[in-house]
Amino acid sequence: MAERLPVLLIVDDEVRSLESLTRILQDDFDVKTAANVARARDILQSEWVQIVLCDQRMPDMTGVEFLSLLREQYPDVVRIIISGYTDTEDVIRGINQAGIFQYITKPWQPDSLLLTLKNAAHLFDLSRQNELLATELKLSTSHVETTLAQRRQKLKERYQFEDGIIRGEASPMNAVCDRLRQVAPFDISVLLEGESGTGKELAARALHYNSLRWNKPFVAENCGAVPDELLESELFGHKRGAFTGAVADHIGLFERADGGTVFLDEIGEISSAFQVKLLRVLQNGEIRALGSSKPQKVDVRIIAATNKTLEEEVRAGRFREDLYYRIAAMTIHLPPLRERKNDVTVIARAFLAGAAQSFGRASAVLTPEAEACLARYSWPGNIRELQNELQKLLILAGETGRIGADLLSPRILRAAPAREPQAEAFDVMDLEGSLKDRVDALEERILREALIRNRWNKSKAAKELGLSRVGLRLKLQRHNLENVHELPVQRRNAAAKV
Repeated sequence: MAERLPVLLIVDDEVRSLESLTRILQDDFDVKTAANVARARDILQSEWVQIVLCDQRMPDMTGVEFLSLLREQYPDVVRIIISGYTDTEDVIRGINQAGIFQYITKPWQPDSLLLTLKNAAHLFDLSRQNELLATELKLSTSHVETTLAQRRQKLKERYQFEDGIIRGEASPMNAVCDRLRQVAPFDISVLLEGESGTGKELAARALHYNSLRWNKPFVAENCGAVPDELLESELFGHKRGAFTGAVADHIGLFERADGGTVFLDEIGEISSAFQVKLLRVLQNGEIRALGSSKPQKVDVRIIAATNKTLEEEVRAGRFREDLYYRIAAMTIHLPPLRERKNDVTVIARAFLAGAAQSFGRASAVLTPEAEACLARYSWPGNIRELQNELQKLLILAGETGRIGADLLSPRILRAAPAREPQAEAFDVMDLEGSLKDRVDALEERILREALIRNRWNKSKAAKELGLSRVGLRLKLQRHNLENVHELPVQRRNAAAKV
Protein backbone atom coordinates (compact mmCIF):
# COMPACT_ATOMS: atom_id res chain seq x y z
CA MET A 1 0.00 0.00 0.00
CA ALA A 2 1.45 3.35 -1.15
CA GLU A 3 2.23 5.83 1.63
CA ARG A 4 -0.01 8.88 1.54
CA LEU A 5 1.86 12.12 0.90
CA PRO A 6 1.47 15.03 3.35
CA VAL A 7 -0.97 17.68 2.12
CA LEU A 8 0.70 21.08 1.56
CA LEU A 9 -1.32 24.23 0.91
CA ILE A 10 0.56 27.07 -0.81
CA VAL A 11 -1.08 30.50 -0.59
CA ASP A 12 0.40 33.16 -2.91
CA ASP A 13 -1.18 35.78 -5.17
CA GLU A 14 1.58 35.34 -7.78
CA VAL A 15 0.68 32.55 -10.22
CA ARG A 16 4.29 31.98 -11.37
CA SER A 17 5.41 31.53 -7.77
CA LEU A 18 2.66 28.92 -7.23
CA GLU A 19 3.70 27.04 -10.38
CA SER A 20 7.37 27.10 -9.45
CA LEU A 21 6.74 25.85 -5.92
CA THR A 22 4.36 23.15 -7.13
CA ARG A 23 6.86 21.84 -9.67
CA ILE A 24 9.60 21.51 -7.03
CA LEU A 25 7.48 20.05 -4.22
CA GLN A 26 4.93 17.82 -5.97
CA ASP A 27 7.11 14.67 -5.75
CA ASP A 28 7.20 14.79 -1.94
CA PHE A 29 3.88 16.47 -1.12
CA ASP A 30 0.26 16.48 -2.19
CA VAL A 31 0.33 20.15 -3.20
CA LYS A 32 -2.78 22.34 -3.11
CA THR A 33 -2.60 25.96 -4.29
CA ALA A 34 -4.65 29.09 -3.55
CA ALA A 35 -4.19 32.53 -5.09
CA ASN A 36 -6.18 34.26 -2.34
CA VAL A 37 -7.36 33.81 1.24
CA ALA A 38 -10.93 32.86 0.27
CA ARG A 39 -9.74 29.97 -1.88
CA ALA A 40 -7.35 28.88 0.86
CA ARG A 41 -10.26 28.71 3.35
CA ASP A 42 -12.28 26.53 0.97
CA ILE A 43 -9.39 24.10 0.63
CA LEU A 44 -8.87 23.97 4.39
CA GLN A 45 -12.52 23.05 4.87
CA SER A 46 -12.44 20.24 2.28
CA GLU A 47 -8.92 18.83 2.69
CA TRP A 48 -6.89 17.50 5.63
CA VAL A 49 -4.03 19.98 5.33
CA GLN A 50 -0.90 19.40 7.38
CA ILE A 51 1.26 22.36 6.26
CA VAL A 52 0.41 25.89 5.03
CA LEU A 53 3.11 27.82 3.16
CA CYS A 54 1.86 31.40 2.88
CA ASP A 55 3.27 34.50 1.21
CA GLN A 56 3.53 37.52 3.51
CA ARG A 57 2.47 40.28 1.07
CA MET A 58 -1.02 39.64 -0.35
CA PRO A 59 -3.73 42.14 -1.43
CA ASP A 60 -6.56 41.16 0.96
CA MET A 61 -4.50 40.52 4.15
CA THR A 62 -0.92 39.74 5.17
CA GLY A 63 0.37 36.22 5.64
CA VAL A 64 0.81 36.79 9.39
CA GLU A 65 -2.81 37.92 9.73
CA PHE A 66 -4.09 34.91 7.78
CA LEU A 67 -1.95 32.44 9.72
CA SER A 68 -3.07 34.05 13.00
CA LEU A 69 -6.68 33.26 12.07
CA LEU A 70 -5.60 29.81 10.93
CA ARG A 71 -3.96 29.19 14.30
CA GLU A 72 -7.31 29.65 16.04
CA GLN A 73 -9.33 27.47 13.66
CA TYR A 74 -6.73 24.81 12.78
CA PRO A 75 -4.14 24.80 15.57
CA ASP A 76 -2.56 21.48 14.46
CA VAL A 77 -1.56 22.79 11.01
CA VAL A 78 2.13 23.69 10.73
CA ARG A 79 2.36 27.33 9.56
CA ILE A 80 5.25 28.74 7.47
CA ILE A 81 5.73 32.28 6.07
CA ILE A 82 7.60 32.91 2.80
CA SER A 83 8.49 36.49 1.89
CA GLY A 84 10.82 38.58 -0.19
CA TYR A 85 10.98 41.15 2.60
CA THR A 86 12.89 40.76 5.86
CA ASP A 87 10.94 43.13 8.04
CA THR A 88 11.86 42.45 11.65
CA GLU A 89 8.40 43.42 12.88
CA ASP A 90 6.80 40.90 10.49
CA VAL A 91 9.05 38.18 11.83
CA ILE A 92 8.21 39.02 15.46
CA ARG A 93 4.47 39.19 14.76
CA GLY A 94 4.68 35.91 12.87
CA ILE A 95 6.26 34.18 15.85
CA ASN A 96 4.09 35.76 18.55
CA GLN A 97 0.70 35.99 16.83
CA ALA A 98 0.72 33.28 14.17
CA GLY A 99 2.97 30.79 15.93
CA ILE A 100 4.86 30.09 12.70
CA PHE A 101 7.24 27.16 12.38
CA GLN A 102 9.65 28.91 9.99
CA TYR A 103 10.12 32.28 8.28
CA ILE A 104 11.58 31.68 4.78
CA THR A 105 13.01 34.52 2.73
CA LYS A 106 13.07 34.86 -1.05
CA PRO A 107 14.92 33.86 -3.09
CA TRP A 108 14.74 30.42 -1.52
CA GLN A 109 16.97 27.44 -2.23
CA PRO A 110 15.04 24.34 -3.39
CA ASP A 111 16.98 21.90 -1.22
CA SER A 112 16.69 24.09 1.85
CA LEU A 113 12.99 24.69 1.25
CA LEU A 114 12.33 20.96 0.76
CA LEU A 115 14.20 20.09 3.97
CA THR A 116 12.22 22.69 5.95
CA LEU A 117 8.90 21.36 4.67
CA LYS A 118 9.85 17.73 5.39
CA ASN A 119 10.76 18.73 8.95
CA ALA A 120 7.38 20.46 9.20
CA ALA A 121 5.59 17.30 8.03
CA HIS A 122 7.54 15.24 10.60
CA LEU A 123 6.58 17.74 13.32
CA PHE A 124 2.91 17.44 12.36
CA ASP A 125 3.13 13.65 12.50
CA LEU A 126 4.78 13.70 15.94
CA SER A 127 2.17 16.14 17.24
CA ARG A 128 -0.63 13.89 16.05
CA GLN A 129 0.95 10.82 17.64
CA ASN A 130 1.40 12.70 20.91
CA GLU A 131 -2.23 13.82 20.84
CA LEU A 132 -3.46 10.29 20.12
CA LEU A 133 -1.33 8.81 22.89
CA ALA A 134 -2.54 11.44 25.35
CA THR A 135 -6.15 10.69 24.39
CA GLU A 136 -5.56 6.95 24.65
CA LEU A 137 -3.97 7.41 28.06
CA LYS A 138 -7.00 9.33 29.32
CA LEU A 139 -9.38 6.72 27.95
CA SER A 140 -7.33 3.83 29.34
CA THR A 141 -7.13 5.10 32.94
CA SER A 142 -10.34 3.37 33.94
CA HIS A 143 -9.23 0.23 32.09
CA VAL A 144 -5.91 0.19 33.94
CA GLU A 145 -7.69 0.64 37.27
CA THR A 146 -10.10 -2.18 36.45
CA THR A 147 -7.27 -4.47 35.35
CA LEU A 148 -5.30 -3.73 38.51
CA ALA A 149 -8.32 -4.47 40.69
CA GLN A 150 -8.92 -7.75 38.84
CA ARG A 151 -5.30 -8.82 39.30
CA ARG A 152 -5.42 -8.00 43.00
CA GLN A 153 -8.60 -10.03 43.34
CA LYS A 154 -6.98 -12.92 41.45
CA LEU A 155 -4.01 -12.83 43.83
CA LYS A 156 -6.36 -12.84 46.80
CA GLU A 157 -8.19 -15.88 45.44
CA ARG A 158 -4.90 -17.66 44.74
CA TYR A 159 -3.90 -17.50 48.39
CA GLN A 160 -7.16 -18.60 49.97
CA PHE A 161 -6.74 -21.23 52.69
CA GLU A 162 -9.02 -23.75 50.99
CA ASP A 163 -7.41 -23.80 47.54
CA GLY A 164 -4.10 -21.96 47.93
CA ILE A 165 -2.45 -24.32 50.43
CA ILE A 166 -2.44 -27.80 48.87
CA ARG A 167 -3.19 -30.66 51.25
CA GLY A 168 -5.16 -33.86 51.72
CA GLU A 169 -8.35 -34.24 53.70
CA ALA A 170 -6.77 -35.58 56.89
CA SER A 171 -3.66 -33.40 56.65
CA PRO A 172 -1.84 -31.91 59.66
CA MET A 173 -1.95 -28.67 57.65
CA ASN A 174 -5.70 -28.43 58.27
CA ALA A 175 -5.10 -27.30 61.84
CA VAL A 176 -2.44 -24.87 60.62
CA CYS A 177 -4.81 -23.36 58.04
CA ASP A 178 -7.53 -23.03 60.67
CA ARG A 179 -5.13 -21.08 62.87
CA LEU A 180 -3.98 -18.92 59.96
CA ARG A 181 -7.60 -18.19 59.08
CA GLN A 182 -8.30 -17.12 62.68
CA VAL A 183 -5.27 -14.83 62.86
CA ALA A 184 -5.37 -13.24 59.38
CA PRO A 185 -8.02 -10.52 60.02
CA PHE A 186 -6.27 -9.26 63.17
CA ASP A 187 -3.48 -6.73 62.71
CA ILE A 188 -0.90 -8.48 64.90
CA SER A 189 2.59 -9.77 64.19
CA VAL A 190 2.92 -13.47 63.43
CA LEU A 191 5.95 -15.76 63.73
CA LEU A 192 6.02 -18.80 61.44
CA GLU A 193 8.31 -21.61 62.58
CA GLY A 194 9.26 -24.65 60.54
CA GLU A 195 12.05 -26.33 58.64
CA SER A 196 13.33 -24.85 55.39
CA GLY A 197 11.03 -25.58 52.47
CA THR A 198 7.86 -26.17 54.50
CA GLY A 199 5.99 -23.30 52.84
CA LYS A 200 6.42 -20.46 55.34
CA GLU A 201 6.36 -17.76 52.65
CA LEU A 202 3.21 -19.27 51.16
CA ALA A 203 1.60 -19.12 54.60
CA ALA A 204 2.76 -15.51 54.99
CA ARG A 205 1.17 -14.55 51.68
CA ALA A 206 -2.03 -16.34 52.69
CA LEU A 207 -2.08 -14.29 55.90
CA HIS A 208 -1.59 -11.06 53.94
CA TYR A 209 -4.17 -11.73 51.22
CA ASN A 210 -6.78 -12.73 53.80
CA SER A 211 -6.17 -9.65 55.96
CA LEU A 212 -7.57 -6.12 55.80
CA ARG A 213 -4.28 -5.11 54.11
CA TRP A 214 -4.77 -7.48 51.14
CA ASN A 215 -4.92 -4.66 48.56
CA LYS A 216 -1.66 -3.11 49.78
CA PRO A 217 1.91 -4.25 49.03
CA PHE A 218 3.43 -7.50 50.28
CA VAL A 219 7.25 -7.42 50.34
CA ALA A 220 9.65 -10.14 51.46
CA GLU A 221 13.27 -10.06 52.59
CA ASN A 222 15.53 -12.99 53.47
CA CYS A 223 17.54 -11.82 56.47
CA GLY A 224 19.90 -14.78 56.52
CA ALA A 225 23.60 -14.21 55.86
CA VAL A 226 23.11 -10.54 54.88
CA PRO A 227 25.55 -7.97 56.33
CA ASP A 228 23.93 -5.52 58.73
CA GLU A 229 24.60 -2.43 56.61
CA LEU A 230 23.14 -4.02 53.48
CA LEU A 231 20.13 -5.36 55.39
CA GLU A 232 19.50 -1.97 56.98
CA SER A 233 19.68 -0.33 53.55
CA GLU A 234 17.29 -2.88 52.04
CA LEU A 235 14.74 -2.55 54.81
CA PHE A 236 14.97 1.12 55.75
CA GLY A 237 16.58 2.72 52.67
CA HIS A 238 19.56 5.04 52.34
CA LYS A 239 20.49 8.49 51.12
CA ARG A 240 23.01 9.26 48.45
CA GLY A 241 26.53 9.20 49.87
CA ALA A 242 25.50 7.34 53.03
CA PHE A 243 28.22 4.77 52.37
CA THR A 244 30.64 3.78 49.63
CA GLY A 245 28.66 2.87 46.52
CA ALA A 246 25.51 4.76 47.55
CA VAL A 247 25.34 6.83 44.35
CA ALA A 248 21.59 7.53 44.59
CA ASP A 249 18.76 7.55 47.13
CA HIS A 250 17.21 4.14 47.79
CA ILE A 251 13.70 3.53 49.13
CA GLY A 252 13.59 0.70 51.66
CA LEU A 253 11.11 -2.16 51.78
CA PHE A 254 9.34 -0.79 54.87
CA GLU A 255 8.52 2.43 53.01
CA ARG A 256 7.49 0.55 49.87
CA ALA A 257 5.19 -1.66 51.91
CA ASP A 258 3.56 1.24 53.79
CA GLY A 259 0.01 0.13 54.55
CA GLY A 260 0.82 -3.48 53.69
CA THR A 261 2.87 -6.40 55.02
CA VAL A 262 6.61 -7.00 55.45
CA PHE A 263 7.72 -10.65 55.54
CA LEU A 264 11.08 -11.16 57.27
CA ASP A 265 12.34 -14.65 56.47
CA GLU A 266 15.12 -16.30 58.49
CA ILE A 267 14.79 -13.66 61.19
CA GLY A 268 16.67 -15.90 63.60
CA GLU A 269 19.86 -15.19 61.65
CA ILE A 270 20.05 -11.41 62.23
CA SER A 271 22.86 -10.09 64.38
CA SER A 272 22.42 -8.76 67.91
CA ALA A 273 23.25 -5.24 66.73
CA PHE A 274 20.57 -5.30 64.06
CA GLN A 275 18.06 -6.78 66.50
CA VAL A 276 18.29 -3.51 68.44
CA LYS A 277 17.61 -1.42 65.32
CA LEU A 278 14.68 -3.57 64.26
CA LEU A 279 13.20 -3.43 67.77
CA ARG A 280 13.34 0.38 67.74
CA VAL A 281 11.51 0.46 64.38
CA LEU A 282 8.78 -1.89 65.64
CA GLN A 283 8.37 0.02 68.90
CA ASN A 284 8.17 3.50 67.37
CA GLY A 285 6.56 2.66 64.02
CA GLU A 286 9.09 4.80 62.18
CA ILE A 287 12.21 4.25 60.11
CA ARG A 288 15.27 6.37 59.42
CA ALA A 289 17.17 5.82 56.20
CA LEU A 290 20.93 5.47 56.34
CA GLY A 291 22.48 8.92 56.00
CA SER A 292 19.27 10.70 57.00
CA SER A 293 18.48 12.48 60.27
CA LYS A 294 14.74 12.64 59.59
CA PRO A 295 12.57 9.74 60.81
CA GLN A 296 9.58 8.66 58.73
CA LYS A 297 6.39 7.04 59.99
CA VAL A 298 5.43 3.69 58.42
CA ASP A 299 2.40 1.47 58.91
CA VAL A 300 3.23 -2.17 58.22
CA ARG A 301 2.29 -5.57 59.56
CA ILE A 302 5.24 -7.83 60.40
CA ILE A 303 5.22 -11.52 59.57
CA ALA A 304 8.48 -13.25 60.47
CA ALA A 305 9.72 -16.77 59.77
CA THR A 306 12.53 -18.94 61.05
CA ASN A 307 13.75 -22.53 60.85
CA LYS A 308 14.94 -22.27 64.45
CA THR A 309 13.02 -22.41 67.72
CA LEU A 310 13.27 -18.80 68.81
CA GLU A 311 12.26 -19.53 72.39
CA GLU A 312 15.39 -21.66 72.71
CA GLU A 313 17.43 -18.91 71.03
CA VAL A 314 16.08 -16.45 73.62
CA ARG A 315 16.98 -18.77 76.49
CA ALA A 316 20.47 -19.20 75.01
CA GLY A 317 20.87 -15.40 74.82
CA ARG A 318 21.24 -15.32 71.04
CA PHE A 319 17.96 -13.53 70.40
CA ARG A 320 16.54 -10.56 72.29
CA GLU A 321 13.54 -11.42 74.43
CA ASP A 322 11.84 -8.04 73.89
CA LEU A 323 12.16 -8.37 70.10
CA TYR A 324 10.81 -11.92 70.28
CA TYR A 325 7.62 -10.75 71.95
CA ARG A 326 7.29 -7.96 69.38
CA ILE A 327 7.34 -10.34 66.41
CA ALA A 328 5.62 -13.33 68.01
CA ALA A 329 2.22 -12.08 69.12
CA MET A 330 1.12 -15.39 67.57
CA THR A 331 3.42 -18.31 66.77
CA ILE A 332 2.39 -20.93 64.21
CA HIS A 333 4.41 -24.07 63.51
CA LEU A 334 4.41 -25.59 60.01
CA PRO A 335 4.97 -29.39 59.99
CA PRO A 336 7.66 -30.92 57.75
CA LEU A 337 6.60 -32.97 54.74
CA ARG A 338 7.65 -36.25 56.39
CA GLU A 339 4.77 -35.69 58.83
CA ARG A 340 2.35 -35.14 55.95
CA LYS A 341 2.59 -38.52 54.18
CA ASN A 342 -0.99 -38.36 52.92
CA ASP A 343 -0.31 -34.95 51.35
CA VAL A 344 2.63 -36.01 49.19
CA THR A 345 0.60 -37.50 46.35
CA VAL A 346 -1.89 -34.63 46.34
CA ILE A 347 0.91 -32.06 46.25
CA ALA A 348 2.79 -34.03 43.58
CA ARG A 349 -0.22 -34.14 41.26
CA ALA A 350 -0.87 -30.43 41.67
CA PHE A 351 2.78 -29.51 41.11
CA LEU A 352 3.00 -31.70 38.01
CA ALA A 353 -0.01 -29.94 36.51
CA GLY A 354 1.49 -26.52 37.27
CA ALA A 355 4.94 -27.46 35.96
CA ALA A 356 3.44 -28.88 32.76
CA GLN A 357 1.63 -25.61 32.16
CA SER A 358 4.82 -23.61 32.81
CA PHE A 359 6.85 -25.80 30.44
CA GLY A 360 4.12 -25.80 27.80
CA ARG A 361 3.75 -29.56 27.89
CA ALA A 362 0.95 -32.05 28.44
CA SER A 363 0.55 -33.05 32.06
CA ALA A 364 2.24 -36.29 33.14
CA VAL A 365 0.82 -39.00 35.41
CA LEU A 366 2.62 -40.79 38.22
CA THR A 367 2.27 -44.56 38.33
CA PRO A 368 1.03 -46.04 41.64
CA GLU A 369 4.51 -47.46 42.19
CA ALA A 370 6.09 -44.01 41.78
CA GLU A 371 3.51 -42.45 44.10
CA ALA A 372 4.30 -45.10 46.73
CA CYS A 373 8.02 -44.33 46.49
CA LEU A 374 7.36 -40.60 46.86
CA ALA A 375 5.14 -41.20 49.89
CA ARG A 376 7.77 -43.39 51.62
CA TYR A 377 10.61 -40.89 51.26
CA SER A 378 11.28 -38.56 54.20
CA TRP A 379 11.86 -35.36 52.11
CA PRO A 380 14.52 -33.61 54.22
CA GLY A 381 14.27 -30.65 51.82
CA ASN A 382 10.48 -30.65 52.26
CA ILE A 383 8.20 -29.16 49.59
CA ARG A 384 11.06 -27.43 47.80
CA GLU A 385 12.84 -30.76 47.30
CA LEU A 386 9.62 -32.41 46.12
CA GLN A 387 9.01 -29.61 43.63
CA ASN A 388 12.51 -29.92 42.17
CA GLU A 389 12.15 -33.71 41.87
CA LEU A 390 8.82 -33.38 40.05
CA GLN A 391 10.19 -30.86 37.57
CA LYS A 392 12.99 -33.27 36.75
CA LEU A 393 10.53 -36.15 36.38
CA LEU A 394 8.33 -34.16 34.01
CA ILE A 395 11.33 -33.52 31.76
CA LEU A 396 12.48 -37.15 31.84
CA ALA A 397 8.98 -38.46 31.11
CA GLY A 398 9.19 -36.98 27.60
CA GLU A 399 6.12 -37.31 25.42
CA THR A 400 4.92 -40.53 27.05
CA GLY A 401 3.24 -38.67 29.90
CA ARG A 402 4.04 -41.59 32.21
CA ILE A 403 6.28 -41.23 35.24
CA GLY A 404 7.36 -44.61 36.56
CA ALA A 405 9.43 -45.37 39.65
CA ASP A 406 12.45 -46.08 37.44
CA LEU A 407 12.75 -42.32 36.74
CA LEU A 408 13.00 -41.37 40.42
CA SER A 409 16.28 -40.27 41.96
CA PRO A 410 18.27 -43.06 43.64
CA ARG A 411 17.94 -41.48 47.09
CA ILE A 412 14.14 -41.80 46.81
CA LEU A 413 14.32 -45.40 45.63
CA ARG A 414 16.51 -46.22 48.63
CA ALA A 415 13.86 -45.00 51.06
CA ALA A 416 12.93 -47.47 53.77
CA PRO A 417 9.73 -49.52 53.42
CA ALA A 418 6.73 -48.32 55.39
CA ARG A 419 7.38 -50.74 58.25
CA GLU A 420 10.80 -49.09 58.82
CA PRO A 421 10.46 -45.49 60.04
CA GLN A 422 14.05 -44.63 59.14
CA ALA A 423 14.05 -43.00 55.76
CA GLU A 424 17.39 -43.41 54.07
CA ALA A 425 19.19 -46.68 53.38
CA PHE A 426 22.54 -44.96 53.43
CA ASP A 427 21.91 -43.95 57.09
CA VAL A 428 23.18 -47.37 58.12
CA MET A 429 23.88 -46.29 61.68
CA ASP A 430 20.19 -45.50 62.13
CA LEU A 431 19.18 -49.13 61.52
CA GLU A 432 18.40 -51.09 64.65
CA GLY A 433 18.93 -54.72 65.61
CA SER A 434 21.78 -57.16 65.30
CA LEU A 435 24.41 -57.05 62.61
CA LYS A 436 22.53 -59.70 60.60
CA ASP A 437 19.24 -57.74 60.88
CA ARG A 438 20.91 -54.55 59.73
CA VAL A 439 22.65 -56.27 56.79
CA ASP A 440 19.38 -57.95 55.78
CA ALA A 441 17.50 -54.62 55.87
CA LEU A 442 20.19 -52.95 53.79
CA GLU A 443 20.24 -55.84 51.31
CA GLU A 444 16.46 -55.70 50.92
CA ARG A 445 16.60 -52.01 50.03
CA ILE A 446 19.37 -52.56 47.51
CA LEU A 447 17.43 -55.38 45.86
CA ARG A 448 14.23 -53.35 45.77
CA GLU A 449 16.02 -50.32 44.27
CA ALA A 450 17.68 -52.45 41.56
CA LEU A 451 14.34 -54.04 40.63
CA ILE A 452 12.60 -50.69 40.39
CA ARG A 453 15.39 -49.15 38.37
CA ASN A 454 15.21 -52.06 35.91
CA ARG A 455 11.40 -52.05 35.85
CA TRP A 456 11.25 -55.40 37.67
CA ASN A 457 13.26 -57.14 34.96
CA LYS A 458 15.03 -59.72 37.11
CA SER A 459 17.59 -60.68 34.47
CA LYS A 460 18.77 -57.06 34.17
CA ALA A 461 18.70 -56.59 37.96
CA ALA A 462 20.77 -59.75 38.48
CA LYS A 463 23.34 -58.59 35.92
CA GLU A 464 23.58 -55.16 37.55
CA LEU A 465 24.08 -56.68 40.99
CA GLY A 466 26.60 -59.27 39.76
CA LEU A 467 24.34 -62.20 40.65
CA SER A 468 23.08 -65.16 38.72
CA ARG A 469 19.36 -65.29 38.07
CA VAL A 470 19.08 -68.23 40.50
CA GLY A 471 21.06 -66.33 43.14
CA LEU A 472 18.81 -63.31 42.76
CA ARG A 473 15.69 -65.49 43.04
CA LEU A 474 16.94 -67.00 46.29
CA LYS A 475 17.57 -63.58 47.79
CA LEU A 476 14.16 -62.33 46.66
CA GLN A 477 12.51 -65.35 48.26
CA ARG A 478 14.37 -64.74 51.51
CA HIS A 479 13.14 -61.13 51.59
CA ASN A 480 9.61 -61.96 50.38
CA LEU A 481 10.15 -60.00 47.15
CA GLU A 482 9.81 -62.90 44.72
CA ASN A 483 6.22 -62.17 43.68
CA VAL A 484 6.27 -58.41 44.21
CA HIS A 485 5.94 -56.45 41.00
CA GLU A 486 4.94 -53.13 42.48
CA LEU A 487 5.63 -51.37 45.71
CA PRO A 488 2.72 -51.55 48.16
CA VAL A 489 0.56 -48.48 47.74
CA GLN A 490 -0.53 -47.05 51.04
CA ARG A 491 -4.23 -46.39 51.32
CA ARG A 492 -4.98 -42.73 50.84
CA ASN A 493 -8.13 -40.74 51.30
CA ALA A 494 -10.01 -40.63 48.03
CA ALA A 495 -11.13 -37.11 48.62
CA ALA A 496 -8.37 -34.52 48.67
CA LYS A 497 -8.26 -30.78 48.75
CA VAL A 498 -6.09 -29.18 46.10
